[in-house]
Amino acid sequence: MGTLYLVGTPIGNLEDITLRALRILREVALIAAEDTRHTRTLLARYDIRTPTTSYFEHNKLAKLDAILAALETGDVALVSDAGMPGISDPGYELVRAALARGFPVVPVPGPSAIVAALAASGLPTDAFVYVGFLPRKAGERRRALESLRDERRTLVLYEAPHRLLDTLADILTTLGDRPVAIARELTKVHEEIWRGTVSEARAHFAEHAPRGEFTLVIGGAAEPQAWTEEQVREALARRLAEGWSARDAATDVAARSGWPKRDVYRIAAAHTAETRRAQR
Repeated sequence: MGTLYLVGTPIGNLEDITLRALRILREVALIAAEDTRHTRTLLARYDIRTPTTSYFEHNKLAKLDAILAALETGDVALVSDAGMPGISDPGYELVRAALARGFPVVPVPGPSAIVAALAASGLPTDAFVYVGFLPRKAGERRRALESLRDERRTLVLYEAPHRLLDTLADILTTLGDRPVAIARELTKVHEEIWRGTVSEARAHFAEHAPRGEFTLVIGGAAEPQAWTEEQVREALARRLAEGWSARDAATDVAARSGWPKRDVYRIAAAHTAETRRAQR
């Protein structure tokens, strides 16, 4: 029984590959590659002559049986065009199928545009959310961004050059003018990491036509400011007038306002008692 190795490969500079990855690529019986022509450039650089087969987005399901059959007799390495296979690249279905058949699945870590951009961004790295590629259609893209509006962790996403300006416009509209780092062509000759605000980024890339592969690192939502007592009282009054119980109204307003629930409930109870007295 063979092992399926998930081998991380360079995201640009061909020197960014581990000794272990080179050994695995030499020793396996077969390399399943997202683009065999692209992978052959890497293999030729290191004089690796292992047979290759294609495994990409549009044939990944049709190729499953053939790759699983290869695993019956030997080890197989899965590689994408850049970075870690299975992360915004083909691989998920093969990994699940291999595990279901009982084949060992072993990661061989390598370069990652996500981590490289985040580390160099100058934005908080202690917690982050990887978004992948946003939807291509404008309406779906805006809805996806709106769902992240209150996310306080740093956001990391990929974007194609021809959609960059539209995406920056949607980020500005939905998330506001946050700090952002935009990494372009990481580890390649024309590598650039631009830092500023979303509005500044939009102006910059409108003047300098976007080219290459982009990774965006966006600051998370700011810590919400606690409401004033007047805002708490107004919000409670609206909910109580709509028929909410004092307990439910206090729970909801406390979650939104940043106030302790017991203090909000005390105001809600006092408001309810005052309303009852006025109705007598």
